[in-house]
Amino acid sequence: MNAVSLDFERALPSGSTVMGIDEAGRGPLAGPVFAAAVSVPLDAAADLLTGPWAAINDSKKLSEKRRDALAEVIKATSACTWAVASASALEIDQLNILRATHLAMRRAALALAETRTNHEPRNTSFAILVDGLAVPSLPFPSQNVVKGDAKSLFIAAASILAKTSRDAYCREMEAKYPGYGFAVHKGYPTAAHMEALNRLGPCPEHRQSFGPVAEAIFFRGGI
Repeated sequence: MNAVSLDFERALPSGSTVMGIDEAGRGPLAGPVFAAAVSVPLDAAADLLTGPWAAINDSKKLSEKRRDALAEVIKATSACTWAVASASALEIDQLNILRATHLAMRRAALALAETRTNHEPRNTSFAILVDGLAVPSLPFPSQNVVKGDAKSLFIAAASILAKTSRDAYCREMEAKYPGYGFAVHKGYPTAAHMEALNRLGPCPEHRQSFGPVAEAIFFRGGI
């Protein structure tokens, strides 16, 4: 049995639409960083926690097959509102990875809020649970939860959507830029990825501000 619960969600101000946010892809050398936001009315979430969402956990603790299956369950849940957003490799290079991650989280929160307010009064109040450290640029009041993807149901669900969305993008990168192995290593600096980077040079999806990529550009005399 996993350790995620609704304790953090229930502790937020009563009457708020609670959303959980998490990211995927801060460490890779290539591709965007993704963020997802997930929201479910708390009375419905209590039933999901012991039912269809009982297996939801920190995405890092799940196999790829299990993550993909749970992502489809989350998206198909009628009571669930969700959104996925990203910040591109170019934005990462322009802003730095931390600020780009916060930008992706902000985009996800705003997208979810827009979806919710399409069906609810415009004065809907929102409250955010975000994994990790505080994110000052979020558009609504927020509480950070260290290791929240292993504690909060909404953050754990968001971690699954962020991870599976980024993995799908990596498969698209593999098709567009064959030879790097993006579908396998997902852009992380594995030995196979480093070998391909040194052999082929960076592709347009590589983060040029990251050390190994910058070195490859330097030794090849530019991208």
